[in-house]
Amino acid sequence: MLVLRAVITSGSVTSAATHLGYTPSAVSQQVAALEREAGTALLERVGRGVRPTAAGRLLAEHTAIISQDMAAAETALADLRAGRTGRLAVRYFTSVGPTLVAPALARLRREHPGVRVDLALIDPEDPLLEVERGDADLAIVVRSRADTPPGLRLVHLLDDPYLAALPADHPLAARRVVDLADLAGEPWIGSEPPGPCLDVILGACATAGFSPNFVAGSEDYATAQGFVAAGLGVGLLPRIAVAGRRHAGVVLRRVRRPEPVRVVHAAVRESATPQPALRILLQALEEADGVRPRR
Repeated sequence: MLVLRAVITSGSVTSAATHLGYTPSAVSQQVAALEREAGTALLERVGRGVRPTAAGRLLAEHTAIISQDMAAAETALADLRAGRTGRLAVRYFTSVGPTLVAPALARLRREHPGVRVDLALIDPEDPLLEVERGDADLAIVVRSRADTPPGLRLVHLLDDPYLAALPADHPLAARRVVDLADLAGEPWIGSEPPGPCLDVILGACATAGFSPNFVAGSEDYATAQGFVAAGLGVGLLPRIAVAGRRHAGVVLRRVRRPEPVRVVHAAVRESATPQPALRILLQALEEADGVRPRR
């Protein structure tokens, strides 16, 4: 069809052949083959040249449209390959939103404004399900590499240690570091729902030789701090969740023997990693401001 359009545009087989770099015979053969496929004449002779029949004009018009669409598709594909455009579905959990997700998305928007991001909180029951199904491109999760489902890859983002949250007048508040076993006899304020984050706390306490006595609980870190400040108990809070958001009546102290640490990963499908926009977002998450807190 492109050969036909060249013949119609130039007005002769010879001129079209010169323009395309073909021989006149090759051009004539391609036009003849196209006429056989169309079942009708596409050109008619006029003097030393040719002009299109009604069918020829129709095909030439559609060829022009197809050529424009192909050019647009090639441009769009080049933009996608370069990471200038694309769409990403991202799932995250609340406490990494301000410290990790927000700066990464701000950088992505700044450097690649054509990439659209569908952002939503993960389902705490099964945070990887959407990624496995292909409904999400990336999920930020607390998970062990050994517990990674087939077909998924975990990209390490940060290690987030838990801090002891103590009432300001608590005897242990004067220490810089608290042994986890020193909290064994205390009433505890829960701050995590059942799942991998709570498992980190319970596992560390078990290693220290006790099971925490939860007297109150909240899945909201600000509320948990309020309970601690009121003197209802002590607790453990992840560092990034309380960065810059410490309650005035709460003292936060490092924990040791052992130090509970939740490991935060970005989960992606193995088959999806070549996507430029996804690669760019992963880099932005790994380099996000505040990701690796100082001690």
